[in-house]
Amino acid sequence: MRSNSVKSGVEKAPHRSLMKALGLTIEEIEKPLIGVVNTFNEIVPGHKHLREVAEAVKRGVLMSGGTPLEFPAIAVCDGIAMNHQGMKYSLVSRELIADSVEVMAMAHGLDGLVMIPNCDKVVPAMLMVAARLNIPTIIVSGGPMLAGKHRGRYIDLSSMFEAVGAVKAGNMSEEELLEMEDSACPGCGSCAGMFTANSMNCMTEALGLALPGNGTIPAVYGERMRLAKYSGMKIMELVEKDVRPKDIMTEDAFHNALVVDMALGCSTNTVLHLSAIAYEAGVPINLDIINDISMATPNLCRLSPAGPDHIEDLYEAGGIPRVMKELSKKNLLKLDVKNVTCRSLDDVLKEVKELPQTVIAPIDKPYSETGGIAVLRGNLAPDGAVVKKSAVAPEMLVHSGPARVFDSEEEAVDAILGRRINKGEVLVIRYEGPKGGPGMREMLSPTAALAGMGLDKDVALITDGRFSGATRGASIGHVSPEAALGGTIALVKEGDRINIDMMKGSLDLEVSDDELAIRKQDWNYVPNEVFGYLKKYEKIVKSASTGAVCIP
Repeated sequence: MRSNSVKSGVEKAPHRSLMKALGLTIEEIEKPLIGVVNTFNEIVPGHKHLREVAEAVKRGVLMSGGTPLEFPAIAVCDGIAMNHQGMKYSLVSRELIADSVEVMAMAHGLDGLVMIPNCDKVVPAMLMVAARLNIPTIIVSGGPMLAGKHRGRYIDLSSMFEAVGAVKAGNMSEEELLEMEDSACPGCGSCAGMFTANSMNCMTEALGLALPGNGTIPAVYGERMRLAKYSGMKIMELVEKDVRPKDIMTEDAFHNALVVDMALGCSTNTVLHLSAIAYEAGVPINLDIINDISMATPNLCRLSPAGPDHIEDLYEAGGIPRVMKELSKKNLLKLDVKNVTCRSLDDVLKEVKELPQTVIAPIDKPYSETGGIAVLRGNLAPDGAVVKKSAVAPEMLVHSGPARVFDSEEEAVDAILGRRINKGEVLVIRYEGPKGGPGMREMLSPTAALAGMGLDKDVALITDGRFSGATRGASIGHVSPEAALGGTIALVKEGDRINIDMMKGSLDLEVSDDELAIRKQDWNYVPNEVFGYLKKYEKIVKSASTGAVCIP
């Protein structure tokens, strides 16, 4: 056992005395020590119930002969952090979370880990550090929030952001906005649509590091607590058999995750996070590989914001196993891969029941023959950009229009809500990339405002920042190289024509190379004034095209 390094032999008598100060008996000390990473806090709705999940996990560990030792990690609520300086701290928290778990696990010689995340950056952070540490690990998340209901229709957090635009456009009263505010988010869990948190929770299953159901069982269901107990029990088998994350998160596993990602129509942030997780696992993933998989994968789901269904509907339809079963019918998955069930994926899928449902399209009648995410390249994004194509109106898949240029999200939102944006234009929001922000903020407020004002089928938005999974419309993010590094996006001027073709995967600025060279000579970048952790992050973060990994 790894924990022998902190508890066995005469030399470790001082260490055992400290463990006994915790109230541990010698019998407990001699068992495998299992770290239970709990991201509970009283700020993030997706995490407010994680005390109960952690207690269920610990019961499972105890039932199977281990000693659970709980410790915390932080979490940021992207919805609360949205559209102000707080969003600069969202993506950067991913590295902090991963680093803090590494510190605790390595400092205390733990034999295995059960990680309990739920929201946007916490889930990828857990997957990243699982690969980095490579000690037996299983993930059990807090589960999705149920959808809200307003005047007979289901709503969620994205509905609220879009409602702000509707009020500003005079299409909704403030009284109705308050009604929606009271009902959009009915309780605990990660926000109800196929946003980043739920996208990444689904990826934990697709990668094989969580038990079936982890991505879709609602937070408030008793089944979620049973899953937590089974996860606590399962970690003991993983420790006994020495099944490690890198045994599971292989190149084939990432292939499967990307295929499931494209079939579901996940958040564009999965591209960023899966790239970073693959980096930690030593698996080669790049935008070209991602785009090739997208082009070969049919889109089977249209979950909010791309359609009316929510994660609870996907759960009732059979969840991720049912999606994978459908994909396997056309041999799109690698079935001979390991996972935390300690069985092959082929064996797991053989047990999946195919019940009547309408959420997951049949493989021979998909919503689209290609995946939910597309990678675009061109002189405006030589290193690539990413769009959630499944949430784009058909008439906007190919678009050309004059640029409206903003050097921050706040400037763009002010123009949108001030009704200074016209149909046909292409909004460019720059200096919001990993270094330029710093922190690569999500742009849900401007995209939701456009949708709420009825402009999402007429106006495109391009940024070197990110988009929330709750975003719909022609929203193109992760433009690389970013403006702060002198990418072409930094050289765009008001009125320049931008051509977008999501079918061909192109993103081009109608400006000659000679003119761009002249503009580059006149370009002068002044970094944003930052302090503390953001200043450290700015110095070590790499391009969005690499997953915004941090390498000193």
